[in-house]
Amino acid sequence: MRVAIVHDWLYVVGGAERVLHEILAIYPEADIFTLFDFLSPADRAKIGVGATRTSFLQRMPLVRTRHRAYLPLMPIAVEQFDLSAYDLVISSSYAVAKGILTGPSQVHVSYIHSPMRYAWDMQHSYLRESGYEHGVKSMVARMILHRMRLWDTRTASGPDAVVANSAFVARRIRKVYGRAAEVIHPPVTQSAIRADLPRGDHFLVASRLVPYKNVRAVIEAFALMPDLRLVVAGTGSEEARLREAAGPNVTFAGFVGDSELRRLMGTARAFVFAAEEDFGIIPVEAQAEGTPVLALGRGGARETVATLPPNRSGMFFAEPDPAAIAACVRDFTEQEGMFSRAACRAQAALFAPEVFRTRFAGFVDEQMALHRDLGAGQERSGHRLKALA
Repeated sequence: MRVAIVHDWLYVVGGAERVLHEILAIYPEADIFTLFDFLSPADRAKIGVGATRTSFLQRMPLVRTRHRAYLPLMPIAVEQFDLSAYDLVISSSYAVAKGILTGPSQVHVSYIHSPMRYAWDMQHSYLRESGYEHGVKSMVARMILHRMRLWDTRTASGPDAVVANSAFVARRIRKVYGRAAEVIHPPVTQSAIRADLPRGDHFLVASRLVPYKNVRAVIEAFALMPDLRLVVAGTGSEEARLREAAGPNVTFAGFVGDSELRRLMGTARAFVFAAEEDFGIIPVEAQAEGTPVLALGRGGARETVATLPPNRSGMFFAEPDPAAIAACVRDFTEQEGMFSRAACRAQAALFAPEVFRTRFAGFVDEQMALHRDLGAGQERSGHRLKALA
């Protein structure tokens, strides 16, 4: 069986690339197709990517740093990949990969991290944050996104089966594409630390410092609680403004590597997460370090944080505003002794890489078997029709 894997693009290692790593662990002989590939040697080794086959966008000027400018060309670029020699095609899609062209003799399984958020329900936020709310640029951007929605909808029927990375994304897929999706959560690396680290006195936020992550609301919540300490790990466009808004009980750690981030998680009293994410890997990583999570009760966090025994691993606040966050933190401090490292780790283990591999490989095998059964049924029908003739 020849297998092709189509991934939107490769230039950094994020959550989608971790999924790609596990898919490659299942199908190590697969050929990889991607619109463009600028991974460093270290990142290639990290996710196990060897040689890739890229589109004409690989040779376009400034694509490495300005790839969003090429959004109008991405549909035609992904459609130029010739996948006719493959029995199984797996697309790993958060933009256009699901739109690849396959034939009736092939099985196409699409793992959808999310429908294109900036083209659908987050269009207005995207335009606002990009400075495209008004004027000629706004008109052009809106026309491009409109055309992308038309193409995205038209190609939604292409995959034989669709997988969503969360029930939250499955609902978006149903709303946008009108298709049912199997939910298989992405893999999350479990803790490598065997011994419990001593608890510190800090709460932790770790995130890109951009508006939709709602880090400002967390910082303002801790301004209401000057007796509690918050550590903020990460960098981004909002950093200067967040530093101005922070009180003396807030410490900025800047960018931290994986091992230091895991240490900060393992020693934190709780991890605070105020963004609405499709899945949200980092809250699961915090739980893997034995640390409870205080999260906005929307999106993927509703599926990854347990608020009831036996794996009680966190609490929710209803709105991403300072008062609601502060109330949740205060409630946690009163119940802190009821949370255990073991329960948090048990909850995180539900999202371990081996769980993903087992479920995804099993689902693909089911689709291949259905395809074979359908083919055999059609062949038998053909023989009966010939006999009747």
